[in-house]
Amino acid sequence: MARELDGAVNGAVNGAVDSGLVAAVRAALASAADPAKAPGMQAYMKSDMPYRGVPKPTRERVLRPVFAARTLPDLASWTVTVLAMWRDAAYREERYAAIDLTGHRAYRAYQRAETLDMYEEMITTGAWWDYVDEIAARRIGPLLAVDPAAIRPVMLRWSRDGDLWRRRTSIISQLSFKTATDLELLYACIDANLDDRDFFIRKAIGWALRQYAWTDPTEVRRFVSARGHALSPLSRREALKNIG
Repeated sequence: MARELDGAVNGAVNGAVDSGLVAAVRAALASAADPAKAPGMQAYMKSDMPYRGVPKPTRERVLRPVFAARTLPDLASWTVTVLAMWRDAAYREERYAAIDLTGHRAYRAYQRAETLDMYEEMITTGAWWDYVDEIAARRIGPLLAVDPAAIRPVMLRWSRDGDLWRRRTSIISQLSFKTATDLELLYACIDANLDDRDFFIRKAIGWALRQYAWTDPTEVRRFVSARGHALSPLSRREALKNIG
């Protein structure tokens, strides 16, 4: 599939899709497929898109040489190749591979605010926790850490967005931050969603607080107490789960 994606993605204007890399990824996944595992994986994830039956360790193993053999030359080519792999995926593992490609060490220099539109598309069109949680914690979070002036206002806006997956992303983007956690931002994103009854939002609130509790359990206890019954029972249980 030698083509160019129309338009621009955050300044990555009309880069050429590496159709050879896309084809090699698909071939590697096909070669590792286990049809016996595929139905169970699809059922567990409640996915309309089928699986090939390639578990994560196997996927990472077979894709490692594929990614090493073909390094994309610039930000534009990387962006449009990732999006081509994502948009044209026939199996869920192909979308996982697109996420894997975004995190490959060869493209660390591209992890900056300009890539946010690409990740936003993947979040909103993926619209399920397996995609969103990986992107939120391992892609959006590092962008926030590197460029808070650009990304912080976006997280605040997403925390009040109509799309639940943008909201979930804003809440869990700091999971790995520990002492660097921006508590003002975290609490603003949580408070914007206290009234939301969706499981994935309530779980995200509890998860984010539980994660920060490893760093400052006293502060998490204080926050949970201060929010009282505004915090759902699910969020409260998750937040306090590891606090003695």
